[in-house]
Amino acid sequence: MALVTLSEVKPGLKLGSDVETLRGNVLLQKGKIILPKDIEVLKAFMIGHIDVEQERTAAGSTNTKGASGGTEAGSATVIDKNGDQTTTIASAPVTAFMEDYEKMVTLTKNAFLSSLAAELPVYELRTQLEALFVHLKQYNVLTFSPRNMKEHDYVYHHAVLCAVTSYQLAQWIDLPAKDWMQVAFAGLFHDIGNNKVDPQILQKPSSLTNDEQEEIRQHTKYGYQILKQAKAINEGARLAALQHHEKVDGSGYPLQLTGTQIHIYAKIVAIADIFHAMTLEKIYRKAQSPYLVLEQIQSEAFGKLDPSIVSVFIQRSTRIHNGLRVRLSNNQIGKIIFSDRDHPTRPMVSVEGSIINLMQQTQLYIQDILA
Repeated sequence: MALVTLSEVKPGLKLGSDVETLRGNVLLQKGKIILPKDIEVLKAFMIGHIDVEQERTAAGSTNTKGASGGTEAGSATVIDKNGDQTTTIASAPVTAFMEDYEKMVTLTKNAFLSSLAAELPVYELRTQLEALFVHLKQYNVLTFSPRNMKEHDYVYHHAVLCAVTSYQLAQWIDLPAKDWMQVAFAGLFHDIGNNKVDPQILQKPSSLTNDEQEEIRQHTKYGYQILKQAKAINEGARLAALQHHEKVDGSGYPLQLTGTQIHIYAKIVAIADIFHAMTLEKIYRKAQSPYLVLEQIQSEAFGKLDPSIVSVFIQRSTRIHNGLRVRLSNNQIGKIIFSDRDHPTRPMVSVEGSIINLMQQTQLYIQDILA
């Protein structure tokens, strides 16, 4: 690596280490190819010098190793007229994660449909979860989207995604490794009690009556009862089924538990449950913006969800999104160029050469994340 002053920085150089602001926020990530607009950003944040790799990697140089910026095989990186770097997928290969994810959804569907008449195949489910987690680095909670999700399979996709996100969140908050798979089970099975709820109530698009709401709430108790009979699942995973709708201020159900009375697994699963319930497409409701959902989860951290776990979830899930292409709520398409550590859901977005600061333009928000 070489340390160069800002006046020496030219487009095509590759960063040898993260560039941070004076407040410690990551401005540009290690490995990024410097573009003309990045130089303007560096000037705006008064960055004096940066670490770069010794060899130039600009398009047209004799050695273009690394010029793709880490994109996957089958993709190419081009620089458009505005100096924006864009990844185009020549052929969209199905990732190993996606293949094992789809196998997991099928296995979960079969297990759920037979759970009232047969024992849950926990060991088989665990084996497939382990295969899935081998490829966890390919999973990004904000950008992952199932392929060709059938309307009536929402329940099974939701279960698997809650398992994956809960597993990842358990790692992020530094739970012991022995807990990770059990937390995944907690996410996978948290709503299994819905199998005993009238499906017409579960799929009702209009408002529920008081009696119907009360029946829905019984799914937490039903789930605990089903999991009591399951082998290789610990009490924490069972309690997550019972407690994932409890709130730290005591306003949840079914037992109106508070703070420390709620099992840590249930607190983790509650966050994953809300996120995926709102960002997955449903029969009667379109998927919501993951960034807006993160803002709602953040607001519920005050009295409803565990604030320390919420903080980790938001910080870690938004950490690596500089350079991500997004569609704003006004349909403009741009690219995230900077995320403030204190306001990660309100980044700065470059749109056609102009920088939109979502912290200042609060009427706008990120509507979609683009591939």
